[in-house]
Amino acid sequence: MKFMKLGSRPDTFITTEAVRSVNSEVISDLIVQVKGSRYLLHKFPLLSKCSRLQRLCSESPETSQHQIVQLPDFPGGIEAFELCAKFCYGITITLSAYNIVAARCAAEYLQMTEDVEKGNLIYKLEVFFNSCILSGWKDSIVTLQITKSFPLWSEDLGITSRCIENIASKVLAHPSKVNLSRTYSRRGPRDDISCNESESRRHNKGSSKVWWAEDLAELSIDIYWRSMIAIKSGGKVPASVIGDALRVYASRWLPNISKYANHEKHVVHDQSESDSIGKHRLLLESIISLLPAEKGAVSCSFLLKLLKAANILKASCSSKMELARRVGLQLEDASVNDLLIPCVSHTCDTIYDVDVVITILQQFMLQVQSPPTSPLRRKGDFERRRSRSAENIDLEFQESRRSSSASHSSKLKVAKLVDGYLQEIASDTNLPLSKFITIAEAIPEFARLDHDDLYKAIDIYLKGHPGLNKSERKRLCRILDCKKLSMDVCMHAAQNELLPLRVVVQVLFFEQARTAMSGGHVTELPSNIKALLANHDDTAKTSASFNKAKMIPVDDQWSNASGLKSPKSNISTLKMKLAEDEDLDEHNADEIGKSSRIRALCVLPNRPKKMFSKLWSNSRSSVASEKN
Repeated sequence: MKFMKLGSRPDTFITTEAVRSVNSEVISDLIVQVKGSRYLLHKFPLLSKCSRLQRLCSESPETSQHQIVQLPDFPGGIEAFELCAKFCYGITITLSAYNIVAARCAAEYLQMTEDVEKGNLIYKLEVFFNSCILSGWKDSIVTLQITKSFPLWSEDLGITSRCIENIASKVLAHPSKVNLSRTYSRRGPRDDISCNESESRRHNKGSSKVWWAEDLAELSIDIYWRSMIAIKSGGKVPASVIGDALRVYASRWLPNISKYANHEKHVVHDQSESDSIGKHRLLLESIISLLPAEKGAVSCSFLLKLLKAANILKASCSSKMELARRVGLQLEDASVNDLLIPCVSHTCDTIYDVDVVITILQQFMLQVQSPPTSPLRRKGDFERRRSRSAENIDLEFQESRRSSSASHSSKLKVAKLVDGYLQEIASDTNLPLSKFITIAEAIPEFARLDHDDLYKAIDIYLKGHPGLNKSERKRLCRILDCKKLSMDVCMHAAQNELLPLRVVVQVLFFEQARTAMSGGHVTELPSNIKALLANHDDTAKTSASFNKAKMIPVDDQWSNASGLKSPKSNISTLKMKLAEDEDLDEHNADEIGKSSRIRALCVLPNRPKKMFSKLWSNSRSSVASEKN
């Protein structure tokens, strides 16, 4: 920290009966009132250097002994005025980054310019500011921080802008050219809002690149915003470094905002708390506006924590949408806990804000649409394409393939993420069925290599919502693909009383097909069951689906499953037909009569095993008679 001393005389200012005066043999002839304080001073030393006091004294009437001058709006208060008064008397004063702003504003107010006297205070302060304050990193930071106490004066005098430009130039310069921040060196990285363990390691590893972030984090948001804009506009600092700096600032000023979410949704906050929320909201929206546009410049976890803060602080819709868009760009890097954003709106009854997750998923799907593997050819492009080199076309094709592959990989990751998220929110009794299904269906079907996690989420939802009717349970289970369930999950589903019968039948059917494939053959359906299936119009469809199972290779994804060892699996095709009929019932009421015969055979609640056993014994006797 640099400083400058002016003057050589000892300090002779004294206080007598709440009045400050100079211990001198000469009788004082000037009374200066500064914000409630009185000073008994002398005209000659002050008026010889202060043009404003000259004018005020000429305008105010003289009394018999003292002339009174009022300075009610003096910048910097009595401390700054006393610095200027001591300078006029030649008393030693010490200037540093902590008081130069107040002294400069006070000198400007008193008009202590070169026109009044050569070598006046303004000139000396400007020399010290330009040669010493701006040459040091810490001095520039402290001075810039002090300017928030004198915003208008600092702007008019150019103190704020010069400090910001100087700080930005030092950041843009090579770090070795600037002394390392003492503030940063004595602190460890803080992770209050933004970072998980991996981000902390990355922050430590790259601390040499963001050595300036901790010092800038001490600035108020308006000055910090302008400083970051100046740094970004230089174009030399990588986007990832800008992102790390923003994370440091957020951890400094947004560590405890979760306390606002602990209040009841309908409670009206007091005035002080409302002001605090407003300040934090402004700070958050300013940070959002500074986020680099490049993908990956800030982590997905940090973006989602900002989104949680935006929900709690009731930030603007545009800020939330911007965060949702950015999260959608890199959603595959998120975790389930990151997506558990508390719902604090009085219009929302759910525990977590599922609407914002739906928006994020929509943004994700918009961003990761796979580009076409070959560009569309339009009329008139033929000649231009003929002139293009084969190398360029091949490069374009490979780039398209890489983009498509990355998009496919991210969808697979997000599908696992969504299924884990559904398991977390499924137990919420206030979660509407429509929103659960919307989230589940936001991911394309091919992205789910298996449906085990989705089945678990559906099971949790059914347990948490026992009031669902038959139609709603069917609607929920339509998003489930029984072919993609593992053997263990199939065993659980076959005994799950909460599932619609159609789903249980499908599980048994596909498990039978899987078991047959593991043995390398499929048993032909008995003739009496074929006769029953032949009574329905789309028997061919069922036979085709069953015969199709025969064609699955032994080394297929089903080949490693052991299957269900139950007598009922031998007639599961009949149950599959029942499932199809029940689906038709919901859309075609006139098909009820056709399916009633099959349904009556398969939906008996108390004696299904006896019925299936009897039917199976009849089928075997029928086959024996045919052979004879």
